[in-house]
Amino acid sequence: MRRARSQRRSRGMTLLEILVSVSILAVIGLLIYGAFDSMSRGRKGEAMRAERAHQGRDAVARIVREIQSAFLSLHNPQNPALVTRTTAFIGQSSSNYDRLDFAAFAHRRIDRDAKESDQAEIGYFVVRDPDNTDKYDLVRREQTPIDIDPKRGGIVNVLAENVQEFHIRYLDPTTGLWVEQWDTTQVNMQAGRLPLEVKVTLVIKGVPRGQPYSFTTRVMLPMQLPLSFGIPRQ
Repeated sequence: MRRARSQRRSRGMTLLEILVSVSILAVIGLLIYGAFDSMSRGRKGEAMRAERAHQGRDAVARIVREIQSAFLSLHNPQNPALVTRTTAFIGQSSSNYDRLDFAAFAHRRIDRDAKESDQAEIGYFVVRDPDNTDKYDLVRREQTPIDIDPKRGGIVNVLAENVQEFHIRYLDPTTGLWVEQWDTTQVNMQAGRLPLEVKVTLVIKGVPRGQPYSFTTRVMLPMQLPLSFGIPRQ
């Protein structure tokens, strides 16, 4: 009798007991993996939200800073054949993505003692990402020195990704009304004058299942009249 009890106590685990143990360990492993995976996705989602908010704030801040330095100039040769530069302020409206091209004191000289002016053509517009047809990016164009085409040339860099909307409105100082377009090169529009104020709205897509990020600001243009140093006024 004692020998039988001793044999039962010293026997190994049965196959069923091993399978149950392995199943329990597998369930525990899955639970731990799920918890870590959820934490990882949560961190990635938070990083994406922070990155998109950061991009939107930086893009709007730069646009505001450079619009404040917009200018027009009357310093051109009297002979049209000798004209090599055109300062302009051209705002175009579309359904979701507006565009603005203008002359500004916005060029940053990087090289020491570089023989460069701080004047440049600046453009802001939205383009489709070449690697993703469903993705649109807000880009900045800079052309220096200023040439005769206010809307072409220069270097284009991405300011903000995953743009959903980009709208610009202009306050006309003569009428007190907000308008959707502005063109200082057209006689029948706003030739030779800048808007009193500009309203910029940038909307960036949210992360999956998240709300979009909207940034809106207004900026006044301090240089209303074209620069005319040394030119006698009529």
